[in-house]
Amino acid sequence: MRNEVRFSGFGGQGIILSAVIIGRAAVMYDNKFAVQTQVYGPEARGGASMSAVIIDNDPILYPKVSVPDIYMIMSQEGFEKYGVDAKDDAIMLIDSTLVHSRPKCRCIEIPATRQAKEVLKKDIVANIVMLGALVAATHVVSETSLEKAILDSVPKGTEALNQKAMKMGFELAAGALPGGQKA
Repeated sequence: MRNEVRFSGFGGQGIILSAVIIGRAAVMYDNKFAVQTQVYGPEARGGASMSAVIIDNDPILYPKVSVPDIYMIMSQEGFEKYGVDAKDDAIMLIDSTLVHSRPKCRCIEIPATRQAKEVLKKDIVANIVMLGALVAATHVVSETSLEKAILDSVPKGTEALNQKAMKMGFELAAGALPGGQKA
């Protein structure tokens, strides 16, 4: 099954890392094919950032995301630039702390930045909270694969914090979905 996933936010939120982690989880631990691309403005921090991943059970012949079916949006500017035209049957997870607009498609609100800051005392792991929520809501990769890919990707010494952030995302998604069902 093919999924096209678009990640967006502002530079410094770990948008590109999020896409790399999902791609790694798919390829290395779920035995799927994946390709990842990225776009960011001249500002390393603060400017709109976008990354995309295609995940498929079959080899991917065209590496560009054309019509995403899953979105993870972490800033208002990211929504306006990369999420506003989401197709009606897409699923969009938004960081409700920072994104104030709502799409026409199915929207799952995750207060990732607020929860990361208040509970974990580190808003830098908000992207990992969002990844946990994304996987819990869509099952685009398995939760076990996500955890392994996170542990492979984060700086040494931050593994426990990132695991807590991921699990927080799982819980927030379960609370945002009726009956904890897949989106």
